[in-house]
Amino acid sequence: MSRTRASQVALPDLRGRTALVTGASDGVGVEIARGLAGAGADLVLPVRNRDKGARVIDMIRAGAPDVRVSLRDLDLARLASVDALAAALSAERAPLDIVVLNAGIVLLGDAERHVSPDGFELHFQTNFLGHFALTTALLPLLQEHGTRVVVQLSLAAAVARPDWNDLQSERRYSPLRAYGASKAALGLFAYELARRSAAAGWGISVQLSHPGVVPDTGIAPAMRARQRSDAGRRLALRLGNTPTQAAQPALRAAVTDAEPRTAPPGFFGPSGVMHFGGAAEAVRPYRRLADPAAGARMWAIAEKMLRDRADAVRA
Repeated sequence: MSRTRASQVALPDLRGRTALVTGASDGVGVEIARGLAGAGADLVLPVRNRDKGARVIDMIRAGAPDVRVSLRDLDLARLASVDALAAALSAERAPLDIVVLNAGIVLLGDAERHVSPDGFELHFQTNFLGHFALTTALLPLLQEHGTRVVVQLSLAAAVARPDWNDLQSERRYSPLRAYGASKAALGLFAYELARRSAAAGWGISVQLSHPGVVPDTGIAPAMRARQRSDAGRRLALRLGNTPTQAAQPALRAAVTDAEPRTAPPGFFGPSGVMHFGGAAEAVRPYRRLADPAAGARMWAIAEKMLRDRADAVRA
């Protein structure tokens, strides 16, 4: 399917509901926020750069002039920023009906391994650990509102897996490998969150999505490079979605309920060749991400990392 033929998801009326979208100051995240606002949802947009965030709000209001938007500060690479946002939202008892964990980085073309101010490999913290910290800190609030959590993965998560002996990519590093592993960790967390919610009756529902290949964003050239055949590379160059079309799987995940509510998460992605592009549809989940033992292990490791970091700060 060509980039011009992917249809948009018909969203229900979301007036009276509030959606938080991370990474909504760029690319696909902007279009996710725009789609939710167009359906009537109020927005909470945590951003690292307020100037960019303000420009996005102007864009959104051009199509949804009555939208209510709360611009917040969030740098996922700084746990103090994550903690501050979670504390503020919890104190306000913000009515979060939908939370879309969309933000992410991939430092393509940079062979140097980068570390966050908190001491974690930068992909691992930004794409996974920061989202884990935010979500778990907000758990009482999410339970109160029966929140839908949408976790945005990547095609890279289909082939990547965490190296349990090198989660921080200290022994072996490449930006795409670190990116894929961080998205795989995020997927393991998503399934574990769904299992814990079902087992404990939290009322939180979880759905997963991936945008396919988006030629107008930075990850697309690296995903094309992973195609071993000339035919695969040509397809990746020709196929894919615009940012607006690439937002559709996450939007569908935000409004599609699992039946029953305690069922495993749904997974939505593009329907086209190799899932590079096309209309959003339910797609086959990445099986290794649904492994309960691996999910519980990743959750426990992340909790320990956050405890150890908190202890170090207090010391």
